[in-house]
Amino acid sequence: MRLGVLDVGSNTVHLLVVDAHPGARPLPAHSHKAELRLAQLLDGNGAIGPDGVEKLVGVVQDALQAAEDKGVEDLLPFATSAVREATNADDVLARVKAETGVELQVLTGAEEARLTFLAVRRWFGWSAGKLLVLDIGGGSLEIAYGIDEEPDTAVSLPLGAGRLTAGWLPGDPPSSDEIRALRRHVRAEIARTVGEFSRFGAPDHVVATSKTFKQLARIAGAARSADGLYVQRELKRGSLQAWVPRLAAMTTAQRSALPGVSEGRSGQLVAGALVAEAAMDLLEVENLEVCPWALREGVILRRLDHMGSA
Repeated sequence: MRLGVLDVGSNTVHLLVVDAHPGARPLPAHSHKAELRLAQLLDGNGAIGPDGVEKLVGVVQDALQAAEDKGVEDLLPFATSAVREATNADDVLARVKAETGVELQVLTGAEEARLTFLAVRRWFGWSAGKLLVLDIGGGSLEIAYGIDEEPDTAVSLPLGAGRLTAGWLPGDPPSSDEIRALRRHVRAEIARTVGEFSRFGAPDHVVATSKTFKQLARIAGAARSADGLYVQRELKRGSLQAWVPRLAAMTTAQRSALPGVSEGRSGQLVAGALVAEAAMDLLEVENLEVCPWALREGVILRRLDHMGSA
């Protein structure tokens, strides 16, 4: 059947259409994206303002039309941290449902981490052993660890690249004081969770998902997206550490000229790099591999599992 997953994230609203059935690998058929940056549209009270809600309704309507055009039989709509943490989340969800008919399922941070972990486990298989999975979104950082398809432990921290950029890095380029303050904040937040993972011992394989990690790996020399899904892409901590001060010294326009960096994400890349560097350092990760599957694929795989057991 043809499934569609509608991901209302902190940066983008993304419709992914796949052809899938239980027991088979989902095959991508269509992708429809709209840059919304909800994490940066919150007002001083933490609410999504009228303009942001209006834009959200519009892009959901566009995604619905795209899903209909592509023959989607079943749509799986969900929202992550930007909607989850908005002080007017209930009103936003009600407005979206009233105007589009779409009832967004709001995932908790732990659910995000678990579903992303499932996707990574299915991509690498059982031979990957104990997995440590890192995912930097627009609003949050998810970390999960385990040997099965369900992680043994999973946490979600308010360390998304969009959220941190809006709250901590107003300069273009950011000042050294801004960078230092954000670096301290990020490391303090991550350090509180290190014990959650170190008690399980060293992982056999460390994996990262998300646009942030893909861009950082590309800047550090990994293969282009055009080279295909199955090319191994890695990011070494030493390479990342060398790039962080260089990225911080660049303007947004200069970063957008780097290989693999989109104009829409270049403004968030410094914050994302600081989070990635801190996570790799504090969790003692020297090298990680970038996985092409993440949360959206996890949502699809979980749905297929339920279909197969029905």
